[in-house]
Amino acid sequence: MRTTTGWRAAGPATLRRTDIQRRDLRPDDIAVRVDYCGVCHSDLHALRDHDRHALLVPGHEFTGVVTATGPEVTAFSIGDHVAVGNIVDSCGTCGMCRAGQENFCHSFPTLTYGGTDRQDGSTTLGGFSREYVVRDAFAYPLPSGLDPAAAAPLLCAGVTVWEPLHSLGVGPGSRIAVAGLGGLGHLAVKMAVALGATTTVISRTQDKRDDAGRLGARDLIDSTDTQQMAAARDTFDVVIDTISAPHDLAPYLKLVAMDGTLSLLGYLGQVTVEATDLLIGRKKLSSAGSGGRPATARMLQFCADNGIAADVEVLPSAQVDTALDRLRRNDVRYRFVLDMSDLD
Repeated sequence: MRTTTGWRAAGPATLRRTDIQRRDLRPDDIAVRVDYCGVCHSDLHALRDHDRHALLVPGHEFTGVVTATGPEVTAFSIGDHVAVGNIVDSCGTCGMCRAGQENFCHSFPTLTYGGTDRQDGSTTLGGFSREYVVRDAFAYPLPSGLDPAAAAPLLCAGVTVWEPLHSLGVGPGSRIAVAGLGGLGHLAVKMAVALGATTTVISRTQDKRDDAGRLGARDLIDSTDTQQMAAARDTFDVVIDTISAPHDLAPYLKLVAMDGTLSLLGYLGQVTVEATDLLIGRKKLSSAGSGGRPATARMLQFCADNGIAADVEVLPSAQVDTALDRLRRNDVRYRFVLDMSDLD
């Protein structure tokens, strides 16, 4: 086994620094020195539900450098800059995996933390650590030109919004609205604009208008203003809904144009929809989550080609509890990233 240092959950609100064990490299493994790891709302949810007797190390969007390779690895060499997301393995044989959609693996993908290793049954431990061992097939070359800290959130937030934008054919002439301007939403705006879409932000407050414009959006609609919402009825080909809390979908479906789609990304719990809100205008309700290996690689290259990365606030990893507390209060624009070098 390999010993490294990381941040282990010590309860629903705190983590403590501790030694953790990584597996010895298998033939197709690489060892990655984790340099930067994003802090995601999923980490908050995992900590909230954590059984303090279980071993939990969060973190599932990180960048770093290859420090060792297994004997069968040919795609990476020591010193390569890489990125790893929230999926680190899959069955590889089901229809979804064969289609390059490992995120929809029929036997469920192995998650970066809190998952079950497919070979030894151990619990996976995440990127809030100085080293991670991963199958080479689930690591991605980090394109040159991408800042490693700002690129880390692309591996979760980025690919989550890329998946519907790409699959729904967003491009020049598309009219796109992004509901919620947070970790997911700000990347959705950047990507939609780079794809050539006319992009609008929907927010509860006007104080993000300047940010929306800086990110490339043409307009901001105040979702609490009934007149603004009514004026935008049947306007958008795609509405990307990144709101993480439970909310009524009806106002957002009304904004969707005929044959358009509301893509629900932020809140993945139970929802209620009136059939007539779909019927009037032949509107569609969809969702997406993460991305397969081909989509993730394409997303990274697209971001490199278009100068897209997350707006981040970088903190030393020792301030992880501060980052989580501020994220809980939505006190970040727009993604915390932990600098793991203080674990040396």
